Amino acid sequence: MLDAETTALVRKILDEVCAAVSHDEPGARLHVASKLLESASKGETSAEGLKLVGQQALVGAPTMWR
Repeated sequence: MLDAETTALVRKILDEVCAAVSHDEPGARLHVASKLLESASKGETSAEGLKLVGQQALVGAPTMWR
């Protein structure tokens, strides 16, 4: 389980990375959130590292999610 500070950081990064994603495509946001949570649970808690994970997840998402 993530601490409150890390959870807040993950939410912030998720919002930043998915800012341009259409609200009609919630699957992309869910995909990015999953990757961010997975990474944070494995110990990545830096803003820079999480942002990179989020960006890579968004780029790697199926095209219907972009």
